Amino acid sequence: MLSIYRTISGLLLTVMLAVGTNRLLAQTSSEYLNQSPPESIPRVFAPNLVSQIDFYEYGSIFSKDGREFFYAVISNKKPQIRCIRFENNTWTNPKTILASDQYEYNDPFLSPDEKRLYFISDRSLDGKGAKKDFDIWYIERTKDGWSEVPINAGPGINTAKNEYYMSFTKEGTMYFSSNGGTSASSDKNYDIRFSPFVKGTFQASQKLTEAVNSTHYEADVFVSPHEDYLIFCAERPGGFGTGDLYISFKSKTGEWQQARNMGSVINTTGYEFCPFVTADGKYFFFSRDGDIYWVASSVIDALR
Repeated sequence: MLSIYRTISGLLLTVMLAVGTNRLLAQTSSEYLNQSPPESIPRVFAPNLVSQIDFYEYGSIFSKDGREFFYAVISNKKPQIRCIRFENNTWTNPKTILASDQYEYNDPFLSPDEKRLYFISDRSLDGKGAKKDFDIWYIERTKDGWSEVPINAGPGINTAKNEYYMSFTKEGTMYFSSNGGTSASSDKNYDIRFSPFVKGTFQASQKLTEAVNSTHYEADVFVSPHEDYLIFCAERPGGFGTGDLYISFKSKTGEWQQARNMGSVINTTGYEFCPFVTADGKYFFFSRDGDIYWVASSVIDALR
């Protein structure tokens, strides 16, 4: 009886270990498109799947559960938005969800409740006329995917000039960039602005202080959900390349501190832009010269 008991116990243990291993493998395979996690040096993300030699990719975001990945890619000289999903225990091929022969779609970002996918586009307000300046738009999640007709984010956000790249605090305040205060849409003096979301409407936006903004180009801003730091792209003299990533932390009294260049670990002689930090706080994504990169978020902590 004792030997039989030991045999049964051994079999049960083997089965339990196998089940546990399979669960672990399933969990591992569902993370970050099966990519090996980076450490303190940025690496190209998902080469040959997302970051491809013959395409220009940028502006990426994962959903909070890590099972949806959105990014922009230039195809046939027109930016479009694609999505890769984890379904049936595997990652799908990239699927284009927003594209046009006439208009551009890029800079995707999910709302805090993930019921909306925001993006920028130069589409006309009715979606039929000639392209205009870039505004911030969104589509809404449905039971079958996403709504077909984009909705303009409204006058609290958009101006007669250009609005670029948005991100959100957990309360729904939108941070974005705009050259709305300039004399022409072609003016490069973009500034970082923010707009609280109150009773379903974005309020009139406000410009951040000179701790963040300057007389140069500041855009592509990522704000942390708790609004304790923000990362943005700037084209300033004295940087490593044409466009560098900068970071500003909020002080204990609630003011944004003087923004600093993120240094040579992140910035190169190339162009770095489109920052994003995953919801689990583990990884920092950004774009560089037509590819998407990722690195451990410890590079942010090192700058505090």
